[in-house]
Amino acid sequence: MTDVLRYTAFSADPDGGNPAGVVLDASGLDEAAMLAIAADLGYSETAFLTSPPDGLGGQPGRAFTVRYFSPKAEVPFCGHATVATAVALAERIGPGELLFATQAGPVPVSVTEDGGTLRATLTSVEPHVGTIADEDLAEALAALDWPAADLDPAFPPRIAYAGARHLVLGAATRARLADLAYDFPRLEALMRRLDLTTVQLVHRSGDREFHVRDPFPVGGVVEDPATGAAAAAFGAYARALGLVPDEAVLTLHQGEDMGRPGVLTVELRAGDARVRVGGEGARIG
Repeated sequence: MTDVLRYTAFSADPDGGNPAGVVLDASGLDEAAMLAIAADLGYSETAFLTSPPDGLGGQPGRAFTVRYFSPKAEVPFCGHATVATAVALAERIGPGELLFATQAGPVPVSVTEDGGTLRATLTSVEPHVGTIADEDLAEALAALDWPAADLDPAFPPRIAYAGARHLVLGAATRARLADLAYDFPRLEALMRRLDLTTVQLVHRSGDREFHVRDPFPVGGVVEDPATGAAAAAFGAYARALGLVPDEAVLTLHQGEDMGRPGVLTVELRAGDARVRVGGEGARIG
């Protein structure tokens, strides 16, 4: 019988952040079995670990292949399940450096402990930011039931990638962000056509502080409570558009409107295009 662990990411409280399934030994599972486990668990993502590929590097016993499955499909990279997996491993083999081989590329993760609380920080693959066609943006807004006037003009709509593709839209007010009731099939169809993992909805509450929400219909989930991959993509977006300095630490609040508050720390370093995303984690139950 497969041992499926349950951890939350981006919160030290099991009732906060984003829950993820973690299977530390998936060597006997094929894709259909992994998808069935993820669907049965019902979390937005479940991570499955196997032995690392030859040549990956990393410390002996601290490198792994990781695959991520939502209840509907496999995704190339998932930030919150990466954090959850790193915390689960650290409880068993100790804090320190880990290296994950994902479909998006190698992802280093550093785990530290402070007062009994574990914190994991991942380093994304090389990010990039691109435009979205006007007709696709119009369809996204129609599916969200957002008038164009509710967008923040300081945040031009873009598609950002840091392991997975996310459409970034800025909300002009916190009230606009809080009022999320969208057309699930319509947004899902657009996202599948554009190969999007989530839509990253953002409201700026300070120079380096943001509130975010992430519809995730392509994963079979109405909303993701805390989205590390989207946070990495947003960090690349904010830097590319000059919304924050090249070197900065950003704080993203997510899950408050769902009753599962979490905090994601996004670190940008001058001279390094990659984005670091960190947060606390805890076992559920």
